[in-house]
Parts: sequence; structure tokens; C-alpha cells
Amino acid sequence: MAGTDQSKAVARGDADVPVVILVRPQLGENIGAAARAMLNCGLDEMRLVAPRDGWPNPKAESMAVGAIAVLENAKVYETTQDAVADLNLVLATTARSREQVKRAFTPRAAAAEMKRHIASGHRGGLLFGPERSGLENDEVALADAIVHVPLNPAFSSLNLAQAVLLLGYEWFQTGDETPDLALSGVSAPASVEDREYFLGRLEKELHDGGFLYPETLAPTIRRNIRNLFNRAQLTDQDVRTMHGVVSTLLKMRKRGDGTAD
Repeated sequence: MAGTDQSKAVARGDADVPVVILVRPQLGENIGAAARAMLNCGLDEMRLVAPRDGWPNPKAESMAVGAIAVLENAKVYETTQDAVADLNLVLATTARSREQVKRAFTPRAAAAEMKRHIASGHRGGLLFGPERSGLENDEVALADAIVHVPLNPAFSSLNLAQAVLLLGYEWFQTGDETPDLALSGVSAPASVEDREYFLGRLEKELHDGGFLYPETLAPTIRRNIRNLFNRAQLTDQDVRTMHGVVSTLLKMRKRGDGTAD
């Protein structure tokens, strides 16, 4: 999905967002895709622990497309412990508890926990294991808590970039103020005055055409029609379109031959 506004780029190395640590990533393509997922969600600090094919990786760059800056600023570490040493909160993504007693968050709850932690002035990071095997027991032990993604138990495996995007999205939502429902496009919601003018016109024509019959039911029919249109949350463009519909039908009725001019 396209839709990038370069004027709203996130500043690199922002301490107000969590670090993403990829432990022994195997494919450059996955690292590049993870970088894209990170930048989608306002995350820009990537740390790599012993990438299998070395670093830098041309395949990662070709996959990252517009997120090259994330790769250019990625730091490489020899061990996971080194990569998380300066962090105060580490959340490890794993599908298995590995018999360790730890708090286990869903992605949404993990994002909320990370938000509270970072808001207190501390640094945090999200730890992702290798594509094939995941994090080792000792690496999970370094974490303060783990993150479980509730998915189909018969097929819960995620690609590395998918996992990064999923947790990154939940993080982004903790600070996003986009309303749950909004009208897309440029046409504004119609005012009550404009809606009522159209509905009054429509009701007049329906009355003249004999639709509002019998008279005893006319008030109920009018309310039903009004509620029908108001549920549709008409825009200015919708109202203009409906005026055009009524005008065309009137022309057809006046001609009396079923065709419009």
C-alpha cells in the first residue's frame, strides 16, 4: 500500500521509541523487509546480532526500498547480551515459554507496557529471534518479559518482518490519534440544513406522486425515509448527487415517455 509523506520522517535514534533487535537473522531480504516494517511504524533504530550473511547486505538494501536509512544506521553486535546491555526493558518475542517463569504479554499489552516504560525516561527494546529456530533459552532469560502472539494454534509461525510489523503496529497505535471511523475523500459531511432541504424536496415529490399513502401512515413513512438517509451519513457530494437524481426523475415524469433529456 502506497502513501508516504517524506516531510513527516521520524528522526533517527529517537530515544522515545523502542529499539528493534534482530538476533542472528538469516536472510538479507528479511532484514530489509523488517526495516520497512519498522519505518512504517515510526521505529528507526535496528540492532543486528551476528547476521548470518554478514553486514552490510545488498539483498537487505534492495528489499528495504524507502527504509534504507534504517539499515545505514543499524548497529551490529557479536552477542545478544551486548545488544541489549544499555536497555532497561527488553521484551522477547517467542512462541514458547521454554519453561521459564516470566510475564507474558500480548502484542497490544506489550506495546502499552513499553509505552509506560519509555514515558518514564528509560530505554526499551523488542527482541526477535532467527527465522528458523527463534531465540535460545539464554537469550529469553535476558528479557524482562516475553510476547506471545495469539494466532491459529495449528499454524502460528510468522515471518520475521511480519512479527516486526505486528509489534510495531501495536506500538504505533499507543500514540496514534486517528479516529476509529472517519470518512475518506475530500467531501465534508453534509450539514443538517442541507440534508433537511433535500429531504423536504424529496418528501414533496413523493407526496405529489402518491407515495405517502395513506395519510395516517405518512408521518411514519417520512420518519423512516429520514432515518434511512441519516444513517447513511451523507456528505455534501452525496446530497448534490441525490438532488440530481430527483431532478432527473422529475424530467422523466414531465416528459411522460420514460426518457430523460
